[in-house]
Amino acid sequence: MGNIAAFFDVDGTLYRDSLMIEHFKKLIKYEVLDPIIWHGKAKQTFENWDKRHGNYEDYLMEISSVYIDSMKGLNKNYLDFITNQVINLKGERVYRFTRDRILWHHKQKHLVFFISGAPNFLLSKMAEKYNVQYYKGTEYFLDENNNFTGEINQMWDSASKNQAIKDFVLQYDIDMERSFAYGDTHGDFDMLKIVGNPVAINPVRELVTHIKDDCELRKKITLIVERKDVIYQISADTPIL
Repeated sequence: MGNIAAFFDVDGTLYRDSLMIEHFKKLIKYEVLDPIIWHGKAKQTFENWDKRHGNYEDYLMEISSVYIDSMKGLNKNYLDFITNQVINLKGERVYRFTRDRILWHHKQKHLVFFISGAPNFLLSKMAEKYNVQYYKGTEYFLDENNNFTGEINQMWDSASKNQAIKDFVLQYDIDMERSFAYGDTHGDFDMLKIVGNPVAINPVRELVTHIKDDCELRKKITLIVERKDVIYQISADTPIL
């Protein structure tokens, strides 16, 4: 019998926003990046989302594109202070349900994994904060001088996360039928499908729609909505308004 694992997305599932976006804002605040970068199209995309006129995943993809371009040529060591500030100041801005589940899995001696589209250099520090030994995030490549090249190996789509999990399953002899997965966007769909105990936390509409269309997943998944100081567990058959 294999090990039981718990696979957690981080942005939007544990952390109540995006680690990458928080890092982006800090780079502007500390004048590493010109504020005009934010006040262009990225701000408009954010405002569309903030006013609930836009799509959350569109917002993230738009910001990701600007962020990756902006990072090119910056030195990783030079940015370490800002990277640490993101975790030190914002690392506890998390959903209570998810934080408690991580603690529960640790107590059960389960293997806990973070699999996230967040930059790996941020995810590693978040993993350390929550005593998570195993993690896989978006890799930002560096040149021989430790400067960001602008090239990445992304980890935010469903196929990439699915492959990362398959690699972990082989490496750590994981029993997927007894294992858990936690996610919030369509990029987590395959991850939720391949475990016996999937949990969607504050899922976006696209993910809920795909869950409803998948009979097998709809039967076994748990949907959690955390708002203010109340945590709700709802059925996948709950109507979308």
